[in-house]
This record gives sequence, C-alpha cells and structure tokens, in this order.
Amino acid sequence: MHDHLVNHCAFSADGKLLVSAGSDYTARIWEVPSLRLMTVLTGHADDVDMAVFAPDNGSVATCALDRAVRVFDLSGRCLKTFWGHTGNIISLLWSRDGKRLVSSSVDGTVREWDIEKGIQLHCHNLDGVRTDTIEMDAQGRIIAGDDLGRIAIITEGTLCYYSAHQAGIKKIVYCEQRRLLASLSYDRTLALWHISEAGTVTEQQRTDIPAIIWPRAAAMLGNDKLVAGTFGTTYAVYDWCQNLWNTDEIEAGNGINAVVFHQGSSYAVGDSGTVFKDGTAFSRLGSLCNFLLSAGDRLYAGGQLGQLFDVDSGKIVYEHHSPLNCGALFYRAAHPHIAVGSYTGEMIVFSLQPDQSIKLEQEIKVYENAIKGIAANQDQLFSVCASTDIAWHNCDDLSLALKITQAHEKIANACCKVGDTGFASVARDRSLRIWVDGGQEVYPAPHLNSIKCICASPDGQSLMTGSYGGTLAGFDFPTRTWTTFERPTTAGISSISYDPVQSRFIAGSYDGEIYPVAH
Repeated sequence: MHDHLVNHCAFSADGKLLVSAGSDYTARIWEVPSLRLMTVLTGHADDVDMAVFAPDNGSVATCALDRAVRVFDLSGRCLKTFWGHTGNIISLLWSRDGKRLVSSSVDGTVREWDIEKGIQLHCHNLDGVRTDTIEMDAQGRIIAGDDLGRIAIITEGTLCYYSAHQAGIKKIVYCEQRRLLASLSYDRTLALWHISEAGTVTEQQRTDIPAIIWPRAAAMLGNDKLVAGTFGTTYAVYDWCQNLWNTDEIEAGNGINAVVFHQGSSYAVGDSGTVFKDGTAFSRLGSLCNFLLSAGDRLYAGGQLGQLFDVDSGKIVYEHHSPLNCGALFYRAAHPHIAVGSYTGEMIVFSLQPDQSIKLEQEIKVYENAIKGIAANQDQLFSVCASTDIAWHNCDDLSLALKITQAHEKIANACCKVGDTGFASVARDRSLRIWVDGGQEVYPAPHLNSIKCICASPDGQSLMTGSYGGTLAGFDFPTRTWTTFERPTTAGISSISYDPVQSRFIAGSYDGEIYPVAH
C-alpha cells in the first residue's frame, strides 16, 4: 500500500506494530498480525529511508532524504523536526532510554539529538566519509560503518577507527548478549567482531557473502544466526557457529536492471544474472548485473560483485573491488575502448583487443562516491556521480577537462550523449539537464518520482527518460520540449535503449517486462 519503493521496516518492541518507510515520502504504521494500516506519517519532502519505534513504543522517528529527522506520535502528528545534516540521512536509532536519537548521513557525520529539548547535542565528523549504518551498545557507545570500510567507535565524543573491509560497510548489526558485531560490505564479505567492555574491536571470523545476498539489509536471529536480505524471493540465514549460509529455496527475482539493443536483438539482465536475448535465456552469469554495454560486435555486463563479463562466453574478464554500475564505448586514435564506472568512484578504462580480449589501460579515481552513468562522444567522456557531481574527460589522453560539484540538487542517476557535442543528465531532483557549449540548461520533467534512466536516439535528437514510478517521458532536443508521457507499468523503469530496426525506444522494468516506446 505504499505508492513507491519500501526502503525499511521495523517492529515495535512488543511486536504488535510494524512501521515501514517508503519512497512515496511517507512512513506507515501497521497492526500485527493483521497488517491493517493504522497511521500514515506525512510531511516529508523526499524519500523516507528509515523509520524506527521508540523503546516505549509510543512514538516513531523517521529520517528522509530531505535531510530532516522527525518524531511522530502514533496518530501521525509530527512532534519534532531536527535539521542540521547537509547530506541525505540514511540511518537512525534511538538511545535505550529514549531520550536521544542518533543519525548518520552521506555528509560524513553522525549526530545526536535531544528529544525533549529538540536540539542537536553532538556532531561527530567521520572525516567527511559517508556512513550508512549505526548501532549502539548498552553502554551508550555509538558504532558506525563507513564507506572506507572502517568501523568507528564513538565513546563520549572520542572516535576510534578500525579498518574492517576493503570497500564500504553497508550494514552493521549488534548482539548485546554476546557483544558481537556483524559487518556486511561491498567487498562481499561478512565479518564478526567482539567488542570488549573497554570498546576495543577484535575480529572473530570472516566469510564470503554468496552472490544472491544484498549486504544492505540484515538482522540478528537469536544468538547464533544472522538473516540477510537477498536479490531473490526471501532472506538468507547465516549460522556463524557452523560458518554456513542457507540460501535454499531462494529464487532469483525476475526484475530487469538493464536492457540494450545489440546486433539486431534486444538483451536484458537483472538480479538473477541471466541474460535474455529476445525474451529467451541466452547466458547465465550467476550474479546480479547492473548494466549491459554494446561495444561493436561484443556485449559486456557488469554488476554487484564487481565482475565484468563477456556475455557471449559468460566468462569474467575483469574483477573490481566494488560493484560496477555503468559503462560506455568510446574511441582513442580510432581504436575502440570501454569505460566502466564503479560504486567507489573509479572510471576503469579498457582497450578492446583484436583477439576479443580486453586490456586494462587506466583506472581513474574520479569521485569519492558511485559513478551512476557514463556517456561518450567523439571527443569526451561524460560521467555523473551519486554525490551530484559531474565530470568531463578527454578521450585522447583521459585527462580531466572539467568537473562541476553539485551539478544536480539531488543524486544524479544517468546520462547520455545529445546532439554532436552535448550531454544530458537526469537525477532524483526530477530534472533534465543539458550540457552543451559550456552551458547548462535545466528542464523540469513531468515525472512525479525520481528519474532513473535516460537514452538518446542514434542521431541524438530524441531523448527518453524513465522514472522509479513507472513513467516514461520523451524530450525533443532541437525544440527543447517534452513531447510524450505515459505510464506502462506501476513498477519502476530501470533502463532504456533504442531499437533502430523499429525506430523506437525499449524500456526495461523492475516487473520483468520490456515495453516498446514510440517517440
């Protein structure tokens, strides 16, 4: 009954209520076990990432991408609003006495808030590093996991860091009874740590995370197991006493993450890692893929495990330490190259060899956050970042030509080439931006939800954009006008490509369907 993605849910301490946080700008309280909707918590100006009950079950705190922490009573009345974060807030918890809230953000701070006084008590700066996940022990120490793979222990304002993972920590879970902390990272490992009375952190064991696990969601199950979210139909269970994952009975989802038209056929791939050609299973890559890249007669895919695949052979041709998000084909001195964007902000450049292999040419650290899109014309590579930054690199020597910070008001999601020399980008701020001749043009889009993807026709004159709300909007580049608008699905649009045979766009959706789109 949310109108958009559900990002998080939490039970009340007595198990009688459940609260869910959604990208429809609301949190909702449900009775358990009937799941009758009891209250809708409104007033947020952006996606609600997390909602949690107070220890006494009498109120709910939310954090949203509008950078505010709010406290509601169970009737839906907003009691307090806390401002101070300068980036999206993505994690939230109550102190055990219910007198404080703690929040973490992409702005690299962890902040404590006094509920009764309605003020900020403390701001802990984690070197400006994005911090996705926080916990608190019985002594009131704050435990945080950041995007450098560090565990931070905050004790009465003093920070102590422990190097824990080779990529960002996406979830930590704490078991007070065993003083055991679990950390899940994009380096595809789960580590268990003992936290002493003095607050020192000691590694107990480490295990690889199966490909189907989504390391941003986890919870303790009793005193000897952990459950983790997956890209499939249900959660997985990890028994740390036996060091054993149970992923039985988990079926891969059918959602499509990427679609591309390649050599006369449409290809699609999603969470299952199975590539479909014209609707028929073609290649089984074995793990979630985020993009497909047509490069002449070759087709590549990359995804959550940081692996780059040759789709035809199904072989891994490169492995990175963090997920791969996007890619583009470009030419240097008439030789074909591909540029691949990573979650940790690297643009990885390969040359395509005559023997069908690829050669790593350069790894360029462009951003501190994820590269969400790469596009190319004959002279430049253009990239957009989750931090809202954008950059141009020269194709001939891969040097940085220009970088603009905060180019969008919210997370940039995708980009494409337009015209002969321009580029276009879209973002969560629901705007289309055209970058041409050194200037910027902004066109508010008709989408009601965040714009996820964009594609241009081969001549660069027609654009198609897709949103998380399942809507598609066309844009005519020469006249700078929005031309078409439709909603073929209630699920989100994940990817758009152009079919030159039918002279139309095709749109992949999280419902597993591919929709033809006229322009």
